[in-house]
Amino acid sequence: MPLVTIRITRDGATAEQKAKVIEGVTNLLRDVMGKNPQTTMVIIDEVECDNWGIGGQSVTARRAQG
Repeated sequence: MPLVTIRITRDGATAEQKAKVIEGVTNLLRDVMGKNPQTTMVIIDEVECDNWGIGGQSVTARRAQG
């Protein structure tokens, strides 16, 4: 029973895009590893940009710098 967790910043991924990611990851595990799509779980965890840091700065601050 595979469990895949994907973390992205919460800044505009649409419900349609997330549905495509879930379907694509499920199909990838089926095609590459022979996993049963009916038991494959995919979680998309959306994190606020202020709560995601890179190089000592939040994503919000980095994006503000350009």
